Amino acid sequence: MHFLQEVLKFIAAGGIWVIPILVIGAIGMGIVVERFIVLNRHIKRNAKSWESIQELLHRGEFEKARELTRDDKSTLSEIINVGLESEGVMRRREDIELSMEEIMLSVSHQFHTRIPFLGLFANLATLLGLLGTILGLIEAFATVATAAPSEKSALLSLAISEAMSCTAMGLTVAMPMLTFSLLLNNKSKSIVAGLEIAALKTVNMIARVHAAARNQPKA
Repeated sequence: MHFLQEVLKFIAAGGIWVIPILVIGAIGMGIVVERFIVLNRHIKRNAKSWESIQELLHRGEFEKARELTRDDKSTLSEIINVGLESEGVMRRREDIELSMEEIMLSVSHQFHTRIPFLGLFANLATLLGLLGTILGLIEAFATVATAAPSEKSALLSLAISEAMSCTAMGLTVAMPMLTFSLLLNNKSKSIVAGLEIAALKTVNMIARVHAAARNQPKA
């Protein structure tokens, strides 16, 4: 309870400029929570889909793999399905790769959605904190100028303390925002890299099955 009171006192000391900083922090944390949930969901779905798909690809059962990826809702299945559909029409490896690269470009952006806003919010929180401090200092010196000489020292110390609280609040919001931005960017890049590896493995397995079929002696 005492800790909560101290936190509220710290927030209140920053003045009116703390309000937009807190709003930015709340919006940013909403984005962080939403992105972590969505990205973790993609990771689990893609891992589960790949576990089922790669067994069919190893056995060369492309028709079953097409049916499986057609009904599955994961991003990985969407990409591999395009490759498998191309395999059924175009036999050349280059054509299959191009079709998968095209769908990869169209779906990979969704993993980075809203993450760049976190960097913007971190900068805004810092700048708003500095703005609040500067305006607070201007007001403090204006107040001290008309105060009695015996009160000037105490009034100036109090005013500076309150003004600096605004910068502290801006930095308190900005630092975790930048940290979460880095973590989410790394997570989204990891997902895209995993999709690219899975797509490459799919193309290699398709090419391997086709090569084995060509090398089989004709009856």
